[in-house]
Amino acid sequence: MEVDVPGPEARVAIVTGAARGIGAAVATRLAQDGLAVALLDLDEDRCAEPAAKITAAGGTALAVGVDVSDGTAVDRAVQRVADELGAPTVLVNNAGILRDNLLFKMTEDDWDAVLGVHLKGTFLMSRAVQRFQVEARWGRIVNLSSISALGNRGQANYSAAKAGIQGLTKTLAIELGKFGITANAIAPGFIATDMTAATAARVGADFEDFKKAAALTIPVGRVGTPEDIAHTASFLVSEGAGFVSGQVVYVAGGPKD
Repeated sequence: MEVDVPGPEARVAIVTGAARGIGAAVATRLAQDGLAVALLDLDEDRCAEPAAKITAAGGTALAVGVDVSDGTAVDRAVQRVADELGAPTVLVNNAGILRDNLLFKMTEDDWDAVLGVHLKGTFLMSRAVQRFQVEARWGRIVNLSSISALGNRGQANYSAAKAGIQGLTKTLAIELGKFGITANAIAPGFIATDMTAATAARVGADFEDFKKAAALTIPVGRVGTPEDIAHTASFLVSEGAGFVSGQVVYVAGGPKD
């Protein structure tokens, strides 16, 4: 059956964790690609600035506050996007938090908070958006994983969440593919963001020194930027990526297992 697929100018994207860093960069890039973009974050006011920049540049953007670990709030936020921008058919699940600690110091709250935002949030957002994608018989889901999915000291909760996201992504690809929906994950390496700055602070390192040390271990000789992730997301949501699904793309400046 031939399906009338809307062009990029008619598509609506949702990006979670979009107030800053990778999320803001992805939202900006998708707007440059011609999509209307809803920027979601826990605090709606924090999304106002990147949304305003998109609008000032001639794009269409909407800031929405939501706790992605709350199913009722997620459904309400996605419906608001549909009402104000149109049916969302592109979803980038980027929202995340850190509660790093060694296993013997990690609390249940540390575990639940990180799994709730990263893994449960990705599930809830995907479940809410897929109904619009299924109706359109076209969609793109991009989930943010991490090289920490392979294991990382002091991040049992974060590593487990990111590994879970990879399994969830592959399952979404299997279940939703027949509706013209692809699902892929991006696993960033060291990206210079507020979150990596927080990691440096946790280990008592100066952030600039921390980045220089990391760059020495990366084959391309530098740390990543949010824009590196945004470029990859741009491809994965494009029409040209329609035969790419269920994949984990390591954007880390060199090979990862």
